[in-house]
Amino acid sequence: METLRKEGLPVNEDLERKANELEEDIIKKEILPVLSRTIEPALQPVKRELVLVVDYVPGQPLSVHLSRKRNFTAELTDAKEMVLDPEVTHRNRNSRSDEKIERGPARAMSVVFPDGSVIAEKTAVETLVEVVKRIGVTKVRRVVEEYNLKFCKVPVISNRRDAKYGRSQKDLGEGWLLITHSNNPMKKAFIEKISEVLDLGIKVTLKE
Repeated sequence: METLRKEGLPVNEDLERKANELEEDIIKKEILPVLSRTIEPALQPVKRELVLVVDYVPGQPLSVHLSRKRNFTAELTDAKEMVLDPEVTHRNRNSRSDEKIERGPARAMSVVFPDGSVIAEKTAVETLVEVVKRIGVTKVRRVVEEYNLKFCKVPVISNRRDAKYGRSQKDLGEGWLLITHSNNPMKKAFIEKISEVLDLGIKVTLKE
């Protein structure tokens, strides 16, 4: 983008949007975890609520502003709240009660939408990912939050890479991760719950 501007070429809205999404993704995945580990413990001596606003200008020292107004974001129409999901504590890997998922056949799930379109990928995991993308990550995340939907104690859609099940979290873009560590009946129940809440009329079929 900087090169285009130097050459006097226009920067279109699509490129600007993609750059914004990339920056937000970096903040959610890389900067927020650092802030959680460093800033939060340092603020423990402070016993009153406050808001810290970091003003970042490339090439210049950071400027930090303090406010006691908790609703200050109402005055900033383009402000976005970026909060990491709480870190999940799992039992020891050797625990007998540790969650074990018996996975079904790879091609065992198909999802039919009211318009007749079908999503039935090579694996149930891929099918789940594509269904969430088709519905819309933001919409699904809202339902996950409202109904506290989790697989292995982890929100099905989260903005935190889990320490134990991180490998099974699929990147959905914009900082969101979809945990797929579940069997096919669990995936089916999840999709049906999303469909019920959003009134989508989706039908999920599992093959024997």
